[in-house]
Amino acid sequence: MSQMKIEAREVLQSMKPYSPGKPIWELQRELGLEKVIKLASNENPLGPSPKALAAIASAMAELHRYPDAQTTDLRKVIADNYHLSSEQIIVTNGGDELITLVSEAYLDAGDEIIVPQPSFSEYEFGGQLMGAVVTAVPLGESYQYEVREIIHAVTERTKIVYLCSPNNPTGTLLLKSELQYILDALPKHVLVVLDSAYSHYVESDDYTDGIEFVNAGYPVLVLHTFSKIYGLAGIRVGFGAASEEIIRSILQVKEPFNVNALAQAAAAAAIGDDEHILQSRQLVLEERQRLYGFFRELGLAYTESMSNFILLELGSEAELIYRKLMEDGVIVRYGGIWGLSRHVRISIGTLAENDILIKSLQKILPAVK
Repeated sequence: MSQMKIEAREVLQSMKPYSPGKPIWELQRELGLEKVIKLASNENPLGPSPKALAAIASAMAELHRYPDAQTTDLRKVIADNYHLSSEQIIVTNGGDELITLVSEAYLDAGDEIIVPQPSFSEYEFGGQLMGAVVTAVPLGESYQYEVREIIHAVTERTKIVYLCSPNNPTGTLLLKSELQYILDALPKHVLVVLDSAYSHYVESDDYTDGIEFVNAGYPVLVLHTFSKIYGLAGIRVGFGAASEEIIRSILQVKEPFNVNALAQAAAAAAIGDDEHILQSRQLVLEERQRLYGFFRELGLAYTESMSNFILLELGSEAELIYRKLMEDGVIVRYGGIWGLSRHVRISIGTLAENDILIKSLQKILPAVK
C-alpha cells in the first residue's frame, strides 16, 4: 500500500487551539500535592446553584431519552427573565459554541472581524476557522476601549465586531455610552457580538449587558453563560439573545441535541435561584476589595476589575512567580497567553482560598524580587 498523506485545511497551520487553565487533578498528579486551590478559570467558588443540583437529580431518570433539541422550556425561562421572546434566544453548549456558530453563520473566507486585544481568544479562533481576516484593536490606557479606533478599523469586508464587557482578562468595561456610540456609528452590515459573561459582577451606573439594545432593534447579539455566577461550568450551557432574524440564521448551523438534558434542567433552575446569585455576587464584591488592599500593601499594581478576577502585575518575574505558586498548590493564569508577560490573572475565590493565595504570595515574593 502506498504511503497515505491526508492534508488538513491550510488554515490550521496558523490556528492555536484554546489553552484552558490547568485542572486541580493534573497539578496534584504532577507534583504529588494533596491540597490545591484553583484560581485560574473564573469559576464560582461557591459551587453550583443548589436548585440546579436538585433539578439535575430529578432529570436523571430520563437520561435514556434525547434532550429537547429546541431547548423549549429553557428558552422560555431565559426569555421571561430578560423580557424577550423565545424566538430571540438560542441556547448553546457554553458560550464557546455560540461564537463558533456565529462564525459559521456569517463569515466567508476573506471577510473581516474586529476583536479587542487583549481579550478572549475564541473570537479570533472562530474567525480563523472560517478563513476570515482578524483585525485586532488594542485596548488603550488602563485597558479601556478605544471606541473611535474600533470604528476606524471597519471596512466594507467587516462582518462582525466582538466586544467583551467586562473584558477578559482585564476586567475593564465598555461603558453603555461607548456601546451606544459604536452601534450608531457602525455600518448596517456589521453585527456586534457583545460578550456579557461577567455582567453580574459589575458595579457601575454607566453599564449595560446589551439586552436593552437587542430590544431597541440594533444588530447586536448578546452572549451570556451559565458557567460563571450560576456555577455550571462543568455541564456547558450558554445562550445568545438577538433579533429573531439573527437567531434564525444561527439556528441554521446549529447541531441537534447540542445541549444535554441535565444542562437544560440545571440552567432553567439556576437562573431563578436569586439567593445563590446574590451570595455569589456579594462574595466577589467583598473579596475583590480585600484583595485590592492586600496587593496595595505589597506594592503590587493591579487593574481595577468589574469581574470575578483581577489582572495583577508582577513584573519581569511574573512567569516564575506563577510557577512558584503552582508548586505551592495555587493555580492562577499566566498572562503570557494574552501577550501580558508581566501579569497573572487571579480568579476571586472564597475567603479561605484567598487567604491561602495571600500567604503563598507573602512567602514567594521576597524570594524572587
